[in-house]
Amino acid sequence: MSSPDLSSLTYHRLEGAAFRTVFDDLAALRIAVFYDFPYLYEGSMAYEKNYLETYARSERAFLFAVYDGNRMIGATTAIPLPDETPEVQAPFQKAGYDLNTVFYFGESVLLPAYRGLGLGNRFFDEREAHARKSGQYTMTCFCAVQRPEDHPLRPADYRPLDEFWQKRGYQRDSSLQSEMVWPDRNETVETAKTMIYWIKKQVVKKA
Repeated sequence: MSSPDLSSLTYHRLEGAAFRTVFDDLAALRIAVFYDFPYLYEGSMAYEKNYLETYARSERAFLFAVYDGNRMIGATTAIPLPDETPEVQAPFQKAGYDLNTVFYFGESVLLPAYRGLGLGNRFFDEREAHARKSGQYTMTCFCAVQRPEDHPLRPADYRPLDEFWQKRGYQRDSSLQSEMVWPDRNETVETAKTMIYWIKKQVVKKA
């Protein structure tokens, strides 16, 4: 299979309420990408739109989306931690962080055919630049699902992204954990999954 033509890609930045203009595109992309290991997410458009409303209600929420023609093939999101849901805020509150100084990174989703082309690094660059703009946020973070090494749906060639995240300057902090619920692939009942956070200190330039 030939590599995608990067010259055909277009890039879009949206904030806050503008998220609603791409709900369908972003929801479909999330469902497609998260269906695979390790998330194994059995998604629905109703769940997705409820989830994305959190971002649409936040004035500083950020979306960087990549299109190939009319199709969204990749996207990444970010939001101030005070605007996130209680289960995301809770471990940081418990650890004594000032939520007003933390910017949370949501998903980074990219269709398989477009991986290995540098878009993963672009996603981090875009989110970190957005977080730094206000001069307020001294830390960025994201979380990742934890699956057992012997999970029956773990592909033999699966490679976790830990090394990539470490190269981006993020450190896993196992003391910061949340539980999130969703139905696994081919299931109808939601079950809780452990999410562990990765954090990075940001250099903030005061005006």
